[in-house]
Amino acid sequence: MAHRIIQPDGWAPAKGYANGVLAADGRLSVAGQIGWNHQKVFETHDFIGQTEQALKNVAAVVEAAGGRVEDITRLTWYVTDKTEYLARQREVGEAYRRVLGRHFPAMTMVVVVGLVEDAALVEIEASALIPSPADG
Repeated sequence: MAHRIIQPDGWAPAKGYANGVLAADGRLSVAGQIGWNHQKVFETHDFIGQTEQALKNVAAVVEAAGGRVEDITRLTWYVTDKTEYLARQREVGEAYRRVLGRHFPAMTMVVVVGLVEDAALVEIEASALIPSPADG
């Protein structure tokens, strides 16, 4: 098979998409992750809380594929409120470091009018390169 679908254990099933797709060469594409938990429930409607949860979700998909957060090569962020993002950059950075440490892949920030899930304030997608077990 050219690729494998990645679904973290215990997560509610993805409907109409895959949370992650791992190619035979180790390239991992992580679908946009929003600020809900593994059961698709928003525990917070706060921008920082949702950002941290979305990052945790990205990390969970990477780990389910056999990788580590340091394997992430790209992040694309979609935010619905540029003003709030800019006003809370320090808190965003703190949340980021709690989840991804001091690993800083290539990143893009896009401001959007809205996301498919109305309660979502941020969505983060990722790419990673997962080493094969032979690579150690």
